[in-house]
This record gives sequence, structure tokens and C-alpha cells, in this order.
Amino acid sequence: MSVSRERGVRFVLNGRAVVADGPAHLTVLQWLRAQGLCGTKEGCAEGECGACAIALLNSDPAESGSHFQPVNSCLLPLSAVEGRHLTTVEGIAGEGELHPVQTAMVAAGGSQCGYCTPGFVVSLFCEYYRPGRAQFDPESISGNLCRCTGYRPITDVARSLPPPSVGDPRLVQLRTRADALAASESGTPEERFFRPATLDETFALLAAHPSAQLIAGGTDLMVYANQRYQRFAALVSVEALSELHELTLGDTEFVLGAAVPLSRIERALHEHVAPVPLLEQLLPLFSSRLIRNRATLGGNLGTASPIGDSAPALLALGAELELVSQRGTRRLPLGEFFLGYRRTALAAGELIRAVRIPRPLPAFQRFYKVSKRVLDDISTVAAGFALTLGEGGRVTRFGVGLGGVAATPLAAPSLERIALGQVWNEATLALLLAEAAKLGTPQSDLRGSAEYRRAMIGKLLEKFFYESRQQAEAAE
Repeated sequence: MSVSRERGVRFVLNGRAVVADGPAHLTVLQWLRAQGLCGTKEGCAEGECGACAIALLNSDPAESGSHFQPVNSCLLPLSAVEGRHLTTVEGIAGEGELHPVQTAMVAAGGSQCGYCTPGFVVSLFCEYYRPGRAQFDPESISGNLCRCTGYRPITDVARSLPPPSVGDPRLVQLRTRADALAASESGTPEERFFRPATLDETFALLAAHPSAQLIAGGTDLMVYANQRYQRFAALVSVEALSELHELTLGDTEFVLGAAVPLSRIERALHEHVAPVPLLEQLLPLFSSRLIRNRATLGGNLGTASPIGDSAPALLALGAELELVSQRGTRRLPLGEFFLGYRRTALAAGELIRAVRIPRPLPAFQRFYKVSKRVLDDISTVAAGFALTLGEGGRVTRFGVGLGGVAATPLAAPSLERIALGQVWNEATLALLLAEAAKLGTPQSDLRGSAEYRRAMIGKLLEKFFYESRQQAEAAE
């Protein structure tokens, strides 16, 4: 695919049209600071601290207007903002006066050393304009870390914010939809960045560049570029592919497009009349809102990390993947997708189009994540459990997904075989615990020993047993 136009990435920065250029690995953060816009800070270069937060104008297909989303500019390739509207901390204040968020930060003493302050201001700016905001959402600053002021004065600021004034010029901007993403091509001869607009264009690019790397939100891939100095001869973005943005919550299945940001899935599930507890429990533990505004299920599964958070929950739900290529479409159970450490069943030129979750959903669902911190941390062990009981309390469905206990995320069909048809009682639990002790090939590392990880499989199974039984008894 070739886009006929002058070289460079075109976007709007703080209300001004900009043309920029750089290799595919160059991040928005690096470019901003090279231009002297140093209010945006680099703290961790992996999306944990939020000092690099900027606001991205975004539109959901189901909405008539737009909204500001905070994202980590350290994980956002410059080439990915073609056609976008960006706001940095330098663009938040009005002509000659501070924005209400900035005024409140000064009044409440919400800044001390000031390093994290720009990121907090950007996240609070997005919260200030959040559609339907009635009260402060603590998740709005969940991706911003502060080590000296502490969070009390900053949350005081968030709770004190009034609604935007009627004459606020940004409300006009939010009433219009952000432009749909168009095909683009940028980068350097050594590092190209392609954003095709159709699947046919995508397949042609993958055929022309066999070593090309697919990129969705970039929240995992760009960490390798920042910290391991990994470079990519060609990156092919799937962000503009409408086929990968399907989000259908139907009667027979849920279809979650591979390029749908997790925050959009989160909102859709929250509003749906038939919730998916496993996903609703998973998503708040999936890093921070800053990450979820860019991260996707397709990217998380495609990296095939043994500690990826989404796989255990989706395995427990019996999810299938819809895979597409020039050869056509095929469906594959998620349990057959992971072939080895960071290896998947994707063929050359093939990509994930959607995750399909069958309905009806299991009656009892739980997601457990064992980590050093409760929030915004990497899993030591993760587990998803899904159970349905029939007449006489006998198991008619039992799904298990495990992470962090082998080179790949694991389904546990042996546990399902043992449980099916059994009464959900301590005798069945004993059989399951004996089998669980044989599962996986856990390794020792800084997050936990092999023995600890293996023990956690049994303990989480035991926890699910008692919680589900209590829930079943309460429903009788």
C-alpha cells in the first residue's frame, strides 16, 4: 500500500496543525520533548507512572460526540497519531488564565516536586470533561503515580471540580465526532509504519513485508522499543480496520473485536443487562485506565505472554478466536491458540479479528490475580473459573484458565472432566485439588517461586469452591 502525499505525520497539537516525522519506534513523548514541550515527563517508559500522560480526542462508534482520553505518550508511536487531535499540559490553560483543574491543584496544594503534576493535570482534565460526570471516578487517575504529595490533595481536587461552564470552547469540540482513521504511511526507509484502512490492504502489506510486526495499541510492543531498543523494519497498525472494531453483545455470543480498546469493552459490559462477571472483575486489574484506553484483547492474546491477564478469564469462558487471512476465515478455540512461549497458532499473514464468547454464560464466575500490588501490577499467578450447576447441585459446566504457571496460559480440561456430573461438594473439591497439583510447569523468578505458584493453583481453586458454593446457597 502506498499513500500519495507529502512525507510526514499530520495531526493537531494543542489546536495547531502539525507535520512531524521520524522512525517507526519514535514515541510521541520523545518527539514532544525534542520540540521543547517538556511539561510531558518521562518517568518509567513503560506506562506505569503516568508522568507522560497526554489527552487524545476520541470517538466511540456508538456515540454522537467525542471525549478526551488520557493515554501514555511513552507508548504511543508518533506515526499512530496521524489525523488525531492531541492536547498536552501546555495546551490545557486558556488564553491568559489557568484551567479550572490547574486552579484547583494550586488551591489544594496538589503539587510538590511537580514531576508527576503535568500527568495528573492531563488525567483530571479528561475527567473534567467526561460525559455524564456526576462524581469523581477514582479510576481516572489510577495510572498516575505520586511519591511526595500523596493522593489526598489530588483527590480533593478531583472531588471539587465543578461541571464545565456553558461557554467552555472545548464543549464545542466534544460535540463533534473525531475524524475516522484513514490509511497512512510514514516513518523512514529503515523503519516504516503503515496504517491500512482495509483487510485487503493489510494482507497485501504483510505479504510484501514478511517480517512486519502487527501493532494495535502498542502498550506492550513499545516497551520493547523503549527499554530493549528493539527496532522494527515495518510496523503494520490494525487500528483503522473497522472489521476489528466489532463489539456485539448478542443473545448467542459476545463478539469482542481484536482492536477494540479495553476501556470501550469495559463501558459496554458495565451498561449491558447481561454482565460478564469474569471480565468485569478482570478489567479493573488490567493495568490502569491510561493503558486500557489503548490496549486491546487482540494485542494481549497475540503477544502470547504466559502472564497476560485476559487469557485465563477467556479460557474459563470457553472463548474462541476468529482468525482472518487472504485464505479466508477460521475459528479456533483459545485453548489451542498458544503453542509455546510467545508462540501462537497464527499462520503467516493471519491476524486475530475477534474474540467470541458463547452464551449462555456460566452461572458462577471468578477472576483472581495474585500480584505484589493489588492494582497496576504484573501477575504472579492468575486464574479464571466458570461454573454452572444443574439439578441436585451437579456440575454441568466447569471452565478453568490459568496464567503464570507454564510457558503459556493454560486451560485445564482434566479438571473439567473430573468435575462434570459430580455434586459440587468437598469430595469433588478433593478430587480437583489432587489433579490441580499436577498442572503446569511453574518456574521461579523474582515474583514467586515455582512452589509458591503451584500452591496458588490449589488455593485459588479452593477459594472459588467456597465462594461459588456460598453464592449458590444464597440463590436457593
